Amino acid sequence: MDERTALTELATSLSAAGDDAAAVAGLVVTTDMLHERTDFPEGTTRYTAGWRAVGASLSDVAAMGATALAAVAVYAAPRFKWTEISAFVDGASNVCEAVGAEYVGGDLDGHDEFTVATTGLGRADEPVSRAGATPGDVVCVTGTLGRSGAALRLFERGEHERANSLFRFEPRVAAGKRLRDAATAMIDSSDGLARSLHQLAEASGCGFAIESPLPIATIVDELAEDERDRRELGLFFGEDFELVCTLPQEAVERAQAALSVDFTPIGRVSKSGVTLDGEPLPDRGFTHGE
Repeated sequence: MDERTALTELATSLSAAGDDAAAVAGLVVTTDMLHERTDFPEGTTRYTAGWRAVGASLSDVAAMGATALAAVAVYAAPRFKWTEISAFVDGASNVCEAVGAEYVGGDLDGHDEFTVATTGLGRADEPVSRAGATPGDVVCVTGTLGRSGAALRLFERGEHERANSLFRFEPRVAAGKRLRDAATAMIDSSDGLARSLHQLAEASGCGFAIESPLPIATIVDELAEDERDRRELGLFFGEDFELVCTLPQEAVERAQAALSVDFTPIGRVSKSGVTLDGEPLPDRGFTHGE
């Protein structure tokens, strides 16, 4: 059983599962676990690890259209070095500060692999779920895609400073809050655009007709080997933590004007199927443990 299958099975028995975060009494809460082997390439600084790990949970808060309140983290490692712990806390604190939240601590534990478990907390009386997309709605995405895939290439080339910079994304909390009243469904793209669309389609009982060109980051053009590689990094690699949402046509221009980040229409909600330029788009993306 892979991660996706396990999560699907859990959603059948846990009524609060199935969205980016659980909604409880006006609050949203989410948790994530990241490992050195699968999530932090060689050359990732502890500062970047703290920023990225906590940012991942804050991105889930953003996908619910919530105001970010706070985050905590469990820091586990084979040995404790104060310089590493301090750098991690600085990164975690700074990403919280970037979205108006507070890093309030966590726990330390010994473990044979550097591992981080984070929890993000937000507030939303009426959070946005994945289940409201309606045929005819416009599909939009914030920012650009493929940055994390490009960062991995830079890590592999030993260009660690540029790679760490790309890895430190800003969670789209401000955009999520502005989209909350207009969006009919929303998800963050941590598993990649293609898989995010399939997850939205499954939750909403609909399909998507996506059209090129997609907002793929310019750094991808610099590092991709060819057009097929560019497509792989932009569509399937994941870990970009942008917002993918649906909203009525009449709300698109207002949203574009209100947001401080790029906000690109990429297609429409259809009755069934997920396609790109008329061809089936595979349900493939980032999976922990691979």
